[in-house]
Amino acid sequence: MSPKERGLILDSAPSSGGVSTPRSSLAVTFAVWNALFLREAVARLSATRGAWVLIVLEPVLHVCLMLLLYTVLRASSVAGADVAVWLVLGLTGYLTVQNVLQRAMGAIDANKALFAYRQVRPIDTVVVRVGLEALLGLLILTVLLGILALLGHSVIPDSAMEAMLAFIGLMSCALGVGFILSVLSDLVPEAGNLVMFLLRPLYFVSGAIFPLSAIPIKYREWAFFNPFAHGLELLRASFFPVYHAAPEANFKYLFWFSVVSIFFGLALQVRFARSLRAQ
Repeated sequence: MSPKERGLILDSAPSSGGVSTPRSSLAVTFAVWNALFLREAVARLSATRGAWVLIVLEPVLHVCLMLLLYTVLRASSVAGADVAVWLVLGLTGYLTVQNVLQRAMGAIDANKALFAYRQVRPIDTVVVRVGLEALLGLLILTVLLGILALLGHSVIPDSAMEAMLAFIGLMSCALGVGFILSVLSDLVPEAGNLVMFLLRPLYFVSGAIFPLSAIPIKYREWAFFNPFAHGLELLRASFFPVYHAAPEANFKYLFWFSVVSIFFGLALQVRFARSLRAQ
């Protein structure tokens, strides 16, 4: 551990007279998150040569590939929405969720050396990683929409408030599931392999590359047990006033799932806190 990491967080800050002044628990928590966020951001963007380029390139290549496919099919719109903007919203939204879940699973194991400091708890590492991935996802989405705007596409959401709520709901669900997976993957390493396997079908079931309204009604309700399907569908619906969204998508389910999953994830973090801190 480097000297910089050893000095990440202190219980108290020296005053001008050289006497340590106690800080509140909330102040210490924010100090921990700030230090961990900077540490994770540097590691994420400089893990390999050109890592930041790959972060942007992945969704761009996905969108280009799908656009090529839809061009071959001679489709300029999907359920009444501009296909390019529709794909950017779906693919970027899903890839952000995927990155959140993958990074959350490895958060505790990658930062166990920092648990020697009692101010740093396992849950802090998960919160920071989820926040970093959500911020990167939002920045990438903004960049891609900006490029489409320069190419003449309309990228202004019809309801900015609904777009914001849909993205927040999507990330809240990812946070809750991330809490759960971070505990399971640390206690049962095989669980991480199972999750990686399940992320592949989830890519399709979430409607990242095709409209869920196209699924027959008797099967569609099964797809909407998936909260990420609600989030992506609501995000797209907020951008296009004429978009034929699946009627099953609703904010109530999205936010209830996020509340329940976050509560359950926090309960697991508290229950297994000692095991998670063990080296």
